[in-house]
Amino acid sequence: MYQLRSRVRYSETDTDAKLSLIGIMNYMQDCSTMQSEDLGVGLGYLGEKKEAWLLSSWQIVIARRPALGEEITVETWPYAFKGIYALRNFVIFDKNGEAAAKANSCWFLFDREAGRPVRLTKELIAPYGAMHEPLSMEYAPRKIALPHTGMEEAGKIRVMKHQIDTNHHVNNAQYVDMAREALPEEAKIQRIRAEYKKAAVLGDEVTIKRTETETGYVISLSGADGSVFANVELEV
Repeated sequence: MYQLRSRVRYSETDTDAKLSLIGIMNYMQDCSTMQSEDLGVGLGYLGEKKEAWLLSSWQIVIARRPALGEEITVETWPYAFKGIYALRNFVIFDKNGEAAAKANSCWFLFDREAGRPVRLTKELIAPYGAMHEPLSMEYAPRKIALPHTGMEEAGKIRVMKHQIDTNHHVNNAQYVDMAREALPEEAKIQRIRAEYKKAAVLGDEVTIKRTETETGYVISLSGADGSVFANVELEV
């Protein structure tokens, strides 16, 4: 188990002075990145092997968004390695030890030269030590079902430099931020699911399509050729 302590900064807040959705996701992925760095299997190690961790799916449950200046502790731990997939939990605690947000995630190791996923090796897994038990939460399916008809176009976005990460792809949190653009301004998001299918790169045009559900919205983000970058479910 790994911890990252912080205070909510102004630059991480939304218009209501509370930690933004992208701020929540960034804290979680920063925590797992720092764990890998401290264990010696971070960006430098993976860079030499021409490999990178990519995210297959997110499931995030938000009890409340911490406010500006609040002290928070982010915890993460991998709980299973299965074939090409690594499964990892996250929790953001407030100073009273209450869980403000919790998450499940599914990652895979990607060979950047071959352009395909690779099986996890003992050399990479060993530094993480013994697996912890999975977080107690209701686990949702990794895949997000889209309706066969009825999705309406809700806009287009051109991928910009600030949305690109060290893998030279759009960062996973940015897709959720794009999807949020399709929601009404007053929507209060409580649950997030994201399924990543294809990496968008600088200059790509992303078409946003949405459909309303009983609990919120399902949004599909696709390229000019119709291929899907990511599907996102936002419950309100």
